[in-house]
Amino acid sequence: MHGPAGLPASEVLRRVGAVGPYFHVDVAERPPDGFRPLGELHRPGPDTDLARRIHHAAAQLRTTESRVAASVVHLGLAARFWSVALGVAAFGHIADLDPDRAHFRLPPGGPLDLWLPGPGASPVTGDPVDALHRSTVLGVLAPLGEAVRSVAPVAERLLWGNAASALVGSHRILLGSLTDRHVSSRATDLMARQLHRSPLVDTWSATPGFRRATCCLYYRVPGGGLCGDCALDRAPAPRRSAAR
Repeated sequence: MHGPAGLPASEVLRRVGAVGPYFHVDVAERPPDGFRPLGELHRPGPDTDLARRIHHAAAQLRTTESRVAASVVHLGLAARFWSVALGVAAFGHIADLDPDRAHFRLPPGGPLDLWLPGPGASPVTGDPVDALHRSTVLGVLAPLGEAVRSVAPVAERLLWGNAASALVGSHRILLGSLTDRHVSSRATDLMARQLHRSPLVDTWSATPGFRRATCCLYYRVPGGGLCGDCALDRAPAPRRSAAR
């Protein structure tokens, strides 16, 4: 299957995957052992893969606040999905992130592993901004946010701020590897237009550059600090962590 630039989906995924581990997906005849439908990552409740990942992260981060660990995990997952989705969309395709078709595996560390059913992506038909919004924002990130909030008391707007920040970060890394100015321009346009759509539009400001309207809470991790796009100018004075 070919997109506007004439590249087959396999070549698009190869080029995008070469950017780094957050951009790589596996496309094989069937999911490798240990992979499960992506929709299971959206299941709410305390006895899920996502909940276990958050609890594991809390132990690694040495925090007793589940909302802090939940935000950190969510930010990493949002970056993983945006990296694949934006990278593929920059080449005129849409990655097949359908929760019933795509599969995932959560390794002990690093980004989650992704498997997409062949061919893994298809050429965009219609408005690429709408297609990216439907597949990634509505199809993946919205139910992921709901699942995270079923595990820990983290604000919905904070999670959408995570999604916006992850999109900007994925775009920055992608641009550092692209040599085709048309693909780079498409990636930038798609990022900007997603940021100006609900629910991302109210989570950031451009003073200066990209700045979040919420904090991801990383400063509350022992030894943590403020991210470059944080809404805060300085970390609040330390206070006793409450177990959540």
